[in-house]
Amino acid sequence: MKIDTGVAPTPDGRAARWEEHNIQRRRALVEEAVRAIRAHGPAIGMDEIAAQSGTSKTVLYRHFGDKAGLYQAVVESVHDFILRKLPLADAESFEPRELVRNLADAYLAVVERDRNLYLFVASRPAGETPVDDPVFTITTRIGNEVSAAFRAWLHREGLDEEPANTWGHGAVGFIWAVADRWILTNLRRPRAEVVDYIDRLFTPAFDAQRRS
Repeated sequence: MKIDTGVAPTPDGRAARWEEHNIQRRRALVEEAVRAIRAHGPAIGMDEIAAQSGTSKTVLYRHFGDKAGLYQAVVESVHDFILRKLPLADAESFEPRELVRNLADAYLAVVERDRNLYLFVASRPAGETPVDDPVFTITTRIGNEVSAAFRAWLHREGLDEEPANTWGHGAVGFIWAVADRWILTNLRRPRAEVVDYIDRLFTPAFDAQRRS
């Protein structure tokens, strides 16, 4: 008769090491893909990415399935990078004007530094594999954070908190639309000037809440 000792079976060490190796290898391939996109532009193909990575397309397909899989991995990496660069950690302690201005400046700085990468992420690959809309995904995540910050501010001011969600997602959507247009104009105006235009639009609206 088998006796239950209450001790879980020891996992296969080799399998765990192999899984960790695959995770590390996949992460390294994504990093190389990002470098290739920065160097060659958003229309880059799998051959160029493979060459940048010092590997073959077969290896890329083994780790990511197809170009859509690699694209999704790059999108996730870029989203994590953008979120780290945005002033969201202490967002609830900011005044709305300060948050929108800092958010706009940080987001436009990412676009300015990594235009090729931004355009790559914003262009979903055509094919049979369905891919989530990367813009909707990242703006929703940021919008949720900004909405929470606006709600905290409205609560501190003793104001109706109901508009917070509309304002938060609206502000983020506006900043994204400005960034997208800024790219189309080849970053014609300086970033500081574009951020100032955004500030001049939103500040009177926030100030008006205290007077209403």
